Amino acid sequence: QVLLVESGGGLVQAGDSLRLSCAASGRTFTGYGLGWFRQAPGKEREFVAGISWWGARTSYVDSVKGRFTIYRDNDEKTMYLQMSRLKPEDTAMYYCAAQNPGAKEYDYWGQGTQVTVSS
Repeated sequence: QVLLVESGGGLVQAGDSLRLSCAASGRTFTGYGLGWFRQAPGKEREFVAGISWWGARTSYVDSVKGRFTIYRDNDEKTMYLQMSRLKPEDTAMYYCAAQNPGAKEYDYWGQGTQVTVSS
């Protein structure tokens, strides 16, 4: 079992930056792919960014490319999402998630942290 706890959300203005953190605990962190998802009111949850175990591979949804950066510190068992040039449409509950080694699905989820971007 992997426990994930997000932090760093808040209320910011358009154009501001924010960094989200996802701290993992529980069983070993080794080999787990990680990702960030978000869900806005009335919308389905969408993939935002993902990172492989060693961080060599990252992926992003088109709407955040060039503005968001995902990275991780395996020694600290923490993943981050650096968000820049935030837009009102980035407003959502942000969740971190983890994949079992070799899996495609995300099996572990945090409780989420709210990001609100005012115009």
